[in-house]
Amino acid sequence: MNQDGSNGNGSGQKQFFSDWEDRRLDLTGKAAVVTGAARGIGRATSFAIAQNGARAVAVVDQLEDVAGFAQQANEHLGRDVMVPFQGDVTCAEFRRRVFEEMRASHGAISICVPAAGFTADQLAVSVNKETGEMSIYPQDLFERVLSVDLTAPIFWAIETVASVARDRHENSLKRWNPDERVQGCIIFIGSVSSAGNRGQVSYATAKAGLEGAQATLATEAIFHGVRCAIIHPGFTDTAMVRSLGDDFIAQHVLPQTQLKRLIRPEEIADAICFMIRNSSVSGELWADAGWHPVA
Repeated sequence: MNQDGSNGNGSGQKQFFSDWEDRRLDLTGKAAVVTGAARGIGRATSFAIAQNGARAVAVVDQLEDVAGFAQQANEHLGRDVMVPFQGDVTCAEFRRRVFEEMRASHGAISICVPAAGFTADQLAVSVNKETGEMSIYPQDLFERVLSVDLTAPIFWAIETVASVARDRHENSLKRWNPDERVQGCIIFIGSVSSAGNRGQVSYATAKAGLEGAQATLATEAIFHGVRCAIIHPGFTDTAMVRSLGDDFIAQHVLPQTQLKRLIRPEEIADAICFMIRNSSVSGELWADAGWHPVA
């Protein structure tokens, strides 16, 4: 008997190759949904998922650009894989319509990357040095950030679990068995800001909240064979980060980043696809390019 467990006739090697294929989530033929898909990480991720063989990808965004992106991506890929949906990701009716239309045409959605988000940065309390007047972070703005960055991603994820569960029920399948292939995967978009970041009380709260949602859904969704994980990107070259201004980025971001540059959206997309395909990844992945903030 060899150390790899084979008997020397090649059966061990054959088992190795078989296990390699069985233990990955094959995206071929899967239907996926990506929100915030018109730009940045969402756009890069939806394209990467399509490149990895997904049958259909619902690309969701409030921007009109999403339709043009879907058309150009389909032309580039040579097949109609991107399905555009324009609407507000916080709207429950819109969310249900996306899942119903995708299910009717492409079957259960089993891959979900709710990437839509925005930030509204300012100090929790600001003091006017001349008058001493206190300025408090607006509650309505705080709630809006949480609605987009925390509540909406959670419910797009829950809807995905329900889509897989419904499909299994209709096929008389009950509790997922480890002998089956993994049925689906959800990847939340966290942030290095989840550890706390000056001026981001609402955004950091939302991203930290996603960690709790991920940990909880990971224990629940696996009943139906759906995994759940979260990636924490560092400062990525997106419109949201660029809105900070070139001077701020040059002075306060790049000097604290080991790569001395912004992360590219396609680098995060590549990491997300790795997380989807590798069944052992069920917790958190930090893709921060070596960013370490100065206190």
